[in-house]
Amino acid sequence: QEQLVESGGGLVQAGGSLRLSCAASERTFAMYTMGWFRQAPGKEREFVAAIASSGGIKYYQDSGTGRFTISRDNAKNTVYLQMNSLKPEDTAVYYCAADRDYSRLYRGSSEYWGQGTQVTVSS
Repeated sequence: QEQLVESGGGLVQAGGSLRLSCAASERTFAMYTMGWFRQAPGKEREFVAAIASSGGIKYYQDSGTGRFTISRDNAKNTVYLQMNSLKPEDTAVYYCAADRDYSRLYRGSSEYWGQGTQVTVSS
C-alpha cells in the first residue's frame, strides 16, 4: 500500500510562507497523481492542488492560484506544496493524497491519504 507522511506545517504570520512535504513509501510513486486537500474548522474538506505523475500537468483551486505551487520529485518519492502570501483563511489541516486516477483524487476519493499537517496563519 501507499503510505503518505506529511510534514512542514506550522504557525506563520499573514504574508509568510510554508513548504509542505509529503513522503510516499511505494516504489510505484511515480505512477500516481498526487494532491493536497485541506479542512478548516467547521468546513468541508476542499481540494487545493494536484500534480500528474509526470509532473507536467498541475491543477489548483481558485484561492491558491498564484500563491501555491505544487511540485514533485519522483526520485525522492516526495510531493511538495509551496505556499506563499499566506492568509488567515488558509488556516487548516492539510492532507496529502495519492491516486492512480486524477478525477477520483479531485473528487476527494483518493486511494491513499496522509494523516495531515496543521497550518495556522495569524493575522
